[in-house]
Amino acid sequence: MQLDHLAIWTADLEKMKDFYVTYFGMTAGQRYHNPAKQFTSYFLSFAGSAVRLELMHRPDVAARVHNGMQAGLAHLAVGVGSRERVNRLTEELRADGFVVEGEPRTTGDGYYESVVLDPEGNRIEITV
Repeated sequence: MQLDHLAIWTADLEKMKDFYVTYFGMTAGQRYHNPAKQFTSYFLSFAGSAVRLELMHRPDVAARVHNGMQAGLAHLAVGVGSRERVNRLTEELRADGFVVEGEPRTTGDGYYESVVLDPEGNRIEITV
């Protein structure tokens, strides 16, 4: 068995797609639209990985309030290959106005990571 994909409901599908494509080098598949359900989505993928990210939008799905931790998905971790790349991407995101919630550091369990928020407040760990 293996993880196939992770799905995130989003208020602004295009903005979220552009974020993951721009900063994490993901490739977006074709936009899917089901007019009967008012559902739209994209599958995004990394080169060389079978695991995908699905971004989904439907107008009747309520926006999530981002006011601290809550039950459900805690974070998405993206490995970028080196400490230098963690640092560089963290600074690029900060310069472009995204929230850096956790500065680059080595965690107690030995990971080197930073934590940033995507345009809708989802936590992303940028790891080696």
